[in-house]
Amino acid sequence: MMGMVEEMVVLLITGLGVGFASGLLGVGGCFIMIPVQYWVYTAMGMDPQTATMVAFGTNLMVVFPTAMSGAYAHSKKGYVWWKAAVVLGVTGAIGAVIGSSIAAILPKNVLRILFGLAVVIGAIRMLTARASESEREPVKNPLIWAAWGFPLGIVTGIIGIGGGVLMVPVMVVALGFGMHLAVGTSTALMIFTSLGGIAGYIYNGLKAGVPFTSPIGHLIGYVNVESGLLLAATSVLMAQLGARAAHRLPAKKLKYIFVIVMLYMGWKMIESGIGLNLF
Repeated sequence: MMGMVEEMVVLLITGLGVGFASGLLGVGGCFIMIPVQYWVYTAMGMDPQTATMVAFGTNLMVVFPTAMSGAYAHSKKGYVWWKAAVVLGVTGAIGAVIGSSIAAILPKNVLRILFGLAVVIGAIRMLTARASESEREPVKNPLIWAAWGFPLGIVTGIIGIGGGVLMVPVMVVALGFGMHLAVGTSTALMIFTSLGGIAGYIYNGLKAGVPFTSPIGHLIGYVNVESGLLLAATSVLMAQLGARAAHRLPAKKLKYIFVIVMLYMGWKMIESGIGLNLF
């Protein structure tokens, strides 16, 4: 069994990686937070089903302040298209509320497999995109942005992520955003999608009767207050450093780093969902 001190240390260290990844890649850091939280919660005595939901819900609580920090840094460099971020983010947030309600009734191993598959498919599509697809004039129609934002929001709500890991490939491949603009705008839109997901996970956790006190701390629905605060304590600061690093990398290298991270994250969650542990 893991103790509270060990939990605090693990989560504070995890927050460092989460913040850097968020600022660098325009993602919520779910590929780090969700597996680590799941391991911590089950090691502290929580049942795997509830641990999965709490890991997803708490992840979104951390995404919110981390995304605000990263978006500020990207915006100073001129790489946040705020109009697109608001439209994609708000429609995504509405979808995330619906998605989190769907997640509450799905088998949790299925959630992990869906999460992994969605990420792997996005990575492959991004990797195989032709130059003509990813270097054209960006789409400027808000209705098209909304048409992408809403269904992607549903997916992000189901699998408990801020949405960047799916939004960045869509913005690059389908909407014609440059890589740096996609990363910056993705960071900003996660401010909105995370709020929608948080609301859904809190509501469905309260509806399921999740107790306020637990072996891992205090829960508001499927959101762990202490874990969220610990993760955010270090992730918010590191998001600034990650954003600065992103603007020092050529777009092509940034894209390859993003794809590698996506493939690894997706595979590990598929492994978890089908009960394997290969590497």
